[in-house]
Amino acid sequence: MKVKNLFFIILFIAPGLSILASPGQKDTTSYGFDDSIMVELNFDANLDSLLNLYLINQSLSGDPDFWTTETDSTVPDFPDSVFISRLSAIPSVVELSYNSLVRRYIEVYANKRRNQVEVMLGLSQYYFPLFDDILDYYGLPVELKYLSVIESALNPRAYSRARAVGIWQFMYGTGKLYGLTINSLVDERRDPVKSTHAAARFMKDLYAIYNDWTLVIAAYNCGPGNVNKAIRRSHGKRNYWDIYYYLPRETRGYVPAYIAATYVMHYYKEHNLKPRQVELPLTNDTIMVTQDLHLGQVAEVLNMPLKLLRDMNPQYRTDIIPAREKPMPLRLPVDQVFRFIEKENVVYTHRDSFYFNPEKVITSPTTHSSRYAEEIIPPDNYAKLYYTVKPGDNLGYISEWYHVRLSDLRYWNNLRNNTIRAGQRLTVYVPKNKAGKYGNINKMTFAEKQNSIGKKTDNSALAQQSNNGQQPGQQIAYNDNYVYYTVKQGDTLWDIAKNYPGVSDVDIMKLNNLSYSDKIKPGQKLKIKPK
Repeated sequence: MKVKNLFFIILFIAPGLSILASPGQKDTTSYGFDDSIMVELNFDANLDSLLNLYLINQSLSGDPDFWTTETDSTVPDFPDSVFISRLSAIPSVVELSYNSLVRRYIEVYANKRRNQVEVMLGLSQYYFPLFDDILDYYGLPVELKYLSVIESALNPRAYSRARAVGIWQFMYGTGKLYGLTINSLVDERRDPVKSTHAAARFMKDLYAIYNDWTLVIAAYNCGPGNVNKAIRRSHGKRNYWDIYYYLPRETRGYVPAYIAATYVMHYYKEHNLKPRQVELPLTNDTIMVTQDLHLGQVAEVLNMPLKLLRDMNPQYRTDIIPAREKPMPLRLPVDQVFRFIEKENVVYTHRDSFYFNPEKVITSPTTHSSRYAEEIIPPDNYAKLYYTVKPGDNLGYISEWYHVRLSDLRYWNNLRNNTIRAGQRLTVYVPKNKAGKYGNINKMTFAEKQNSIGKKTDNSALAQQSNNGQQPGQQIAYNDNYVYYTVKQGDTLWDIAKNYPGVSDVDIMKLNNLSYSDKIKPGQKLKIKPK
């Protein structure tokens, strides 16, 4: 059975170190950052993308403390014995071992990304009761809900480099195998309810294979094929820590990350973490729609923010609910349900000639679910602009210049990743009353575009871009294989890597002998090998 992330390379490294700490004993095992860095980076990326959700932005808009960069002096530190004692006290059928890698993940959750983790704790108050009910329905341990923390940071729109989607990060084939509808209009991998049912069935099937929850967690990440190979290469051992070095590198960090997430979700108060109040409508209801409907129609008739409806119904990829063939769910705040019922006929007919323009219809001999064009039909107050990609541009820059989300840029232009090329024409939608301002961006120099968002560019970077067509901030290459980047104030390895297609922050760390705990400083030169 083909499942998630089967393409990860299995490394043939013989296990040699004892990695489990006994109670009261400090574990001094040394781990290279390669063993788990991808899990950590995926978690960071999911937390960052979580902040793009409309509901999160609205909730944090009046919370200036959230955006502070000052060091929190109230972060407590605990010895290993405390972590071991607390983990042993958590009621769990999943073995919660402790080692230096688990501690590192605890530090990521509780120290490094405190503000974002507090947002996730707030979201857990909405999602976890739902997950508990579904896991209990299938007779599964409810603590498996913490898998969603490391999979997506509770972001229903999470999208991985491997093209896994949703809170439970299903690949296309696995999602279809477990009954999720995935087409050009609907992607139920992003539906919190249906994807949780699918995840529960998947985990139940995995447990029938391994009869061990730790191996289930590993197989959920890399697929049973990779776990079976690791078992064979370890001469039949079926303990996760015995087959640790035979697993793909990402999976090595996956179980420790799960253990750390379980710990933090139980003991966040002891680390002075407080759930952020996310204004996600905790009281909502579902209406079954029986006709084709556009979320824009609902938003305009009920006078609701369209982005709120999108956050509550993330499975509808183009804002269209294709309900003519079968009823489809529409989630609304409970106080809007009766208003929808009262105005249902008005909602269906409201500007239907605009939202379902016959000229946009695509006739398909095989399916009705894809008869509407992928082209976005913006509301009246939005204008469609075009931007021609210049040498040195990347999607991150372009999204900042137009004040739009990176995910929207990809969606509008049918991009599967962040790769773009010079000369490519991109579609961008902006408010009509600002079309004049944004319309000039395509004609601006790089410096003018950066100045428009309050960012400065040093002269050497501009000269380098204009003379060599290189990325802003990139310096002259000292040889044919490498370039050197001078770190600027506010740079992170993640931001720097985005300037070089095909280069990851892990690549930069390896090339410059950096560990994950090392800090980069303004003026520091980093060696980079473009791909």
